This record gives sequence, C-alpha cells and structure tokens, in this order.
Amino acid sequence: MGLLRIKTIIGLGNPGIRYASSRHNAGFMVLDQLAARWNAQAWFTRYQAKLSLVTAAGKRILLVKPQTYMNNSGMAVRSVLRAYSICPEDMLLIYDDLDLEVGQLRFRRKGSAGGHKGVKSVLDHLNEEDFHRLRLGIGNPPPDVAVVDYVLGAFSKQEWAIMGGVIDIAVEGVELWLHNGVDEAMARVNGTFVESGNNHA
Repeated sequence: MGLLRIKTIIGLGNPGIRYASSRHNAGFMVLDQLAARWNAQAWFTRYQAKLSLVTAAGKRILLVKPQTYMNNSGMAVRSVLRAYSICPEDMLLIYDDLDLEVGQLRFRRKGSAGGHKGVKSVLDHLNEEDFHRLRLGIGNPPPDVAVVDYVLGAFSKQEWAIMGGVIDIAVEGVELWLHNGVDEAMARVNGTFVESGNNHA
C-alpha cells in the first residue's frame, strides 16, 4: 500500500507571545484547537514554520503555523508544500478577515487576497489562487483606530466570548472539509453567525 496523501491545514498569524491573543492570530488559534482535539504530535520548527503531524480518520494531516510574520507567510507556505510534496488542492488556509463581522466564518474554494497581506504573500509565492480557505470575521476597526493597530490588538472580552464559539465551529468545519470536501463545508458553515459562546444561527 502506498503512502497516504498528505492534507495540510495552514493557519496565518504572527509568532511570539506579543501577538498570541491578537485578532490577526485567529488562524493560529484554530490550529492550536485542532492540534489539541486530534492529540497531534508536539510542534517542531522547520521550513520557517511550526509543524505538527497527525493521522486522523485514515488521513495524514500536516498542521502549519508560518513563523515568518504575517506579511511574509508565503515564504513558509511554499517551503512546506515543496518539502512535503503537497499540492495546493490539498491545502486549507485559515485566516482573519476584516470584511466579515465577528461571529461570521466562511469557506471559499479560491479567490483573491481581498486586501489581506498574509494571503497576498501566499498567492504571490505559490503563483496560483486555486486552494481552499476558511475566513474568520474580525470586523472593521472604529473610525479612529488604524487597521494595523486593530488587527494587532487583542480581542475584547465580549469578542472573545463570541470567538470561542467561532473557533469551535471552525474546527467542526475543518473536519467536514477533510471528510466530505469543501462543498459540504461551505453548505454547513457559510451563513453561520455566532452571537455568543457556542450559540449560533
């Protein structure tokens, strides 16, 4: 029997304690939850990323957290995909999105960066946009707050009560993506709006 085809789930964020609870690190937060849920191997650093391997439901999965800082995420993503011979079609990219409200999350089959510099870096380094994404809403900053300060700022207590539920649903969505594909994940997750905690409509 041949080797299992590797799926990779990549969360975008910035390394270090300083950014651990920031809005821009929503992708890392989902990866940490997935690793805990699946009892993944300990994180190790290679190819400018933190990596963890897991086998779940007959699938070999590589969890990836780029350590190049957000705007250079594509450097690490390209290195990891090449090292493990992973095709972009077997990749799911998870990241924060200003265009969705806090409490919203949405799968996409492919598309542009939508102004997200981390996603733009991935697109530039892979030279294609045909990979799946999961976007987690963080909302727009108030008029008197710069975008960079907002995305690097921590979620408020009220926002975090919502984001806890969002991350739970994101994990469920990732498992749907793995088992049933992106169409099923889109049908079940897109349109979800978490109001508080784990309650959603």
